[in-house]
Amino acid sequence: MYYFDTHAHYDDPSFDADREELIRKMHEFGIGKIINVGADMQSSLNSINLAKKYDFFYAAVGVHPYDTKEMCTEDIKLLQKYCECYKVVAIGETGLDYHYEDADREEQCYWFEKQLELAKIADKPVIIHSRDAAEKTYEIIAKSGINRGVIHAFSGSLELAKEYVKLGFYIGVGGVVTFKNAKKLVRVVENLPLSRILLETDAPYLAPEPYRGKRNNSQNLQVVADKISKIKQIEVNEVIKTTCENAEMLFL
Repeated sequence: MYYFDTHAHYDDPSFDADREELIRKMHEFGIGKIINVGADMQSSLNSINLAKKYDFFYAAVGVHPYDTKEMCTEDIKLLQKYCECYKVVAIGETGLDYHYEDADREEQCYWFEKQLELAKIADKPVIIHSRDAAEKTYEIIAKSGINRGVIHAFSGSLELAKEYVKLGFYIGVGGVVTFKNAKKLVRVVENLPLSRILLETDAPYLAPEPYRGKRNNSQNLQVVADKISKIKQIEVNEVIKTTCENAEMLFL
């Protein structure tokens, strides 16, 4: 039995000083598998390189909505080529982010749809980023017919989570569930079946309490799993085992 971190960014510059040392110690903390997730073209390639270097790493390739302004058709072709690597297990992270006023919503939607089309062609699940764009994100996914993926760092309502589950999606739960203001997410975890939840860190971001504000890493999945076990009033080993099985079913 081991933890499966379904969303991390170990190519991030914050890991430059100690990346190899940190990754080498993961098994000591029960971390069995990690998906390194691309956020732009370079980090997608970085993710593949990490997955090739470490046998327990896998890669997701895609472009975060923040970076779609730089995308072109050739990028979609290149992402498709990346999918030929056996260690690439998903398209992502892709989606919509309307948090900032200068977000080009039309452009984000266009490239989101293109990456969903790519997921169909490549026969890969998707890793979805959605921030302040819940209704439109759901609308595009539902229209696409995609039914394999995870809503990363889910921040929506229980009702929306249930709709995603109906589509066949999993809900990604990380450090935010430990925050004092995470009442909506706690309600989601409490009411969704464990069979539809995935563990994730978003390392180096979104570290759980009591490490909030510090660099996050996969070892902190222990804190997340413990919180979920308390919310659902079940043994923590059940959380670890079931979420790992969920991840393997979706990605591997």
